[in-house]
Amino acid sequence: MSRTVYPFYSSDISSLARSLKRQWMAEAEAPGHLQILNMLARSAGFQNFQHLRAEHDRPAPAEPQTVSNEVRRLLRHFDDEGRLLRWPKKFSEQRACLWALWSGLPRGEEWDEPTVNAAIRALEAFGDHVLIRRELVEGGWIGRTDDCRRYWLLDPAVPEEVAELAEQVRLRRAG
Repeated sequence: MSRTVYPFYSSDISSLARSLKRQWMAEAEAPGHLQILNMLARSAGFQNFQHLRAEHDRPAPAEPQTVSNEVRRLLRHFDDEGRLLRWPKKFSEQRACLWALWSGLPRGEEWDEPTVNAAIRALEAFGDHVLIRRELVEGGWIGRTDDCRRYWLLDPAVPEEVAELAEQVRLRRAG
């Protein structure tokens, strides 16, 4: 049978020693095992050893989950700076990541090809800005002229399921 280990901490060892001495001197004979445990617990600010055990056995409150599991899974494709690290294999993940990239592009401008390439390169870290540019155009996020000289952002409605991902990636970019 394994025994449970209860951590013990005292911020001031001197006051712990004084408290133990005072409690020990109050005993007529040498204290037993449980009495020593109770003395130690009282010295650390608990009522007795049972109170100390109850505090350590209490489950820690669950931290509120700030990001959904789906978004957490998609965020693994982005680095700490909000740049896309790799091209996802699954089509649905590609689309979600493209929404996050599209949301990071500058608004209200028209670009030439080198400028749009530079803007996309700033948002990705795996070295294939051409793939991303092509997917953004074919997916309806970016418009371009027939001769591919001018590019501009289109304004599609952001689906609710990717809004959280786009926000988390934006926060990474800002931080």
